[in-house]
Amino acid sequence: MNAPSAVAGRPARTLRPRAPGWIVWWLRIAATGHLAGILAQAVLAGLFVTGDVDMLALHRNNGGFTHVLLYLQLVAAILLWRPGRGPRGPAWASAALVGLETAQIALGQSRVLAGHFPLGVTIFGASAVLAVWTWWGLRARERAGEEGNAA
Repeated sequence: MNAPSAVAGRPARTLRPRAPGWIVWWLRIAATGHLAGILAQAVLAGLFVTGDVDMLALHRNNGGFTHVLLYLQLVAAILLWRPGRGPRGPAWASAALVGLETAQIALGQSRVLAGHFPLGVTIFGASAVLAVWTWWGLRARERAGEEGNAA
């Protein structure tokens, strides 16, 4: 464990060691890939509802692929948290997204569009926040750890 440190007038706290870089990169890649899949879902759905009925099959197939990416993201987030000693928030957020996307798939297969569309928007927003956090939030945590270790 690192020694407690006080940075810029903040109370002293024990800094945790940085998570291994490979876990951080795996999480970033999975979260970014998942977000790209979610964006593709919105595009494919939009094309379908404007009359291109062939897009429904692509929407379904991309949904399955995107859901698999989310499970990879969940595994990476758990590895970041438990053995990596990183924050637990991404693991809980990824687990919540698994639940939301599972409901999203069920609503889509049942053709309950009144729930499927708004839930898709919610999933897109949550996925965007989580993907951005993996790039900016983790970087800020790493910098704060480096500053605390240098003190």
